[in-house]
Amino acid sequence: MASEWGRIDSDGTVYVRTADGERVVGSWQAGDVEAGLAYYARHFDDLATEVDLLEQRLLSGAGDPSATSTQAAVLREQLQTASVVGDIVGLDARLQSVMAKANEKIIEGSVVRQHQRDEAIAAKEALAVEAEQIAATSTSWKASGDRLRTIVEEWKLIKGIDRKTDEALWKRYAAARDAFGKRRGQHFAQLDQQREAAKSEKETIVKQAEALAESTDWKDTAIVLRDLMTQWKAAPRGSKAIEDELWARFRAAQDNFYTRRSAVFTERDAEYSANLAAKLDVITQAEKIDVSDVQAAQSKLRELQSRFEEIGHIPRDSMRQVDDRMRAAEARVSEAADAQWRRGSQESNPFLAALRERLAEAEAKLEKAQKSGDAARIAKAEAEVASRKSLLPS
Repeated sequence: MASEWGRIDSDGTVYVRTADGERVVGSWQAGDVEAGLAYYARHFDDLATEVDLLEQRLLSGAGDPSATSTQAAVLREQLQTASVVGDIVGLDARLQSVMAKANEKIIEGSVVRQHQRDEAIAAKEALAVEAEQIAATSTSWKASGDRLRTIVEEWKLIKGIDRKTDEALWKRYAAARDAFGKRRGQHFAQLDQQREAAKSEKETIVKQAEALAESTDWKDTAIVLRDLMTQWKAAPRGSKAIEDELWARFRAAQDNFYTRRSAVFTERDAEYSANLAAKLDVITQAEKIDVSDVQAAQSKLRELQSRFEEIGHIPRDSMRQVDDRMRAAEARVSEAADAQWRRGSQESNPFLAALRERLAEAEAKLEKAQKSGDAARIAKAEAEVASRKSLLPS
């Protein structure tokens, strides 16, 4: 309550209590004492709100510590004569706390700025050292030249260093850049002496490529041509005119080989597409087998399986779909046979013998596949043997 911090005497004089005793802050002649104290208390609340804002801005980092300290000092001075009723001592203590914290942040800011300056110096020192290392040892002329130019851009972004220190570090960088430029110039001057050797090396590469231009060993020749391209790129460059002439011959030999290979692959793709159509036709017939007569269905399926296996390669991206459909058609016949088998006696039913006969055929296929060494063919034959065994009673 306001009466805790002040009073109004009988003649209307308004007093506020301070650490040094009472102080006159005004007069109130309007009547009700509580209303008068509330009036002066609202003025105190206005001052307290300003202190709240200073505290919040300082805490959030939004306020400048130096400006905050100055504002707090002004409010302290105003508080000594302000026409208010409230906890003058408490508000003064809060203002002193704000000033103390602001001063701490001022000191922290100074430390941070010094740290940032030290970091900036260290960053430019590192760039100068990197440039000196490039100047002393690097032989990656283009990459290192690019890096030295990039260092300049990075250098410009680093701020906060005093002029004297900055100039000293820049002189180190500039000296390193000049040393690198001189060494690079000497290197390229020596290249003229190497161009004749480069011509001889690339002529050898071109002759090898031309000797392979009519090859029909598509896989190995393509590997050799790629290796020759790698050698070409690694070889030193000759004069532009000779380089262009040799390159034209090299590319002509490559184009001759790859054009012929492309034609063969196109023809092969057409063959694979025809094989795909043939296999799909066989699958369609297999899917339509009448399984009411199991023995006839099995006979028809074996005929279709034989035709299916005799058809050549198909496009790789169609293999799984085609195999899945054929396996599904086979499973349909197998399920019908299995159902018939379950209905008859395992000892007397001739269908059991047929199943064993088919298992024997599958095992014979597996044996042939293993002799061929074809992993895909072996895997397929093993799957078929497992499928046949699964139909026989254990």
